[in-house]
Amino acid sequence: MATTRKETTTPRKTTPTATTPTATTTAAKAAAQAPDPEVVVNETPRITGPELKKKELIDTVVARSGIKKRDAKPVVEAMLAVLGETIADGRELNLAPMGKLKITRMKKTTKAHIITTRLRRTEQHQSDAPDPLAQAAE
Repeated sequence: MATTRKETTTPRKTTPTATTPTATTTAAKAAAQAPDPEVVVNETPRITGPELKKKELIDTVVARSGIKKRDAKPVVEAMLAVLGETIADGRELNLAPMGKLKITRMKKTTKAHIITTRLRRTEQHQSDAPDPLAQAAE
C-alpha cells in the first residue's frame, strides 16, 4: 500500500527593514569604514626541481659569497647542526630572509622523529631584500 505525503507550506516571516534616512546613512558609513577583507589563496606546492642536498648548498654558498669551499663547508655544516638542534628542541625560528618557522606537531616513532612545521614568508623578503652574502665578501 502506497502512502502519499501531503506537502504543507508555512508563510515566511519577513523582518522590516529600516527606511529612515538616518539608518541608511549610518549603515553606509559603517560599510565605508570597515576594512577590506584579506583574500587568502591556498596554493598547491609546486616541485620545481630535485631536493637540495648539502653538497649543492655548499657549492651555492661558495658561488654567492666568493669564499673558498674549505672555509664555507664547516660553517654551513655547523649552521645546519644548530638549526637541526633548535628544531628538535621545539623552538621557533625567525630568520630573515628565510622566514618564520613554527613547529606545529612533533611525533617520535621507533625509526624517526617526525616534526611538522609551518614556514611563513613575507613577500618583501623574497624579492626586495639585497643578497647579504654578496655584500659580506666585498
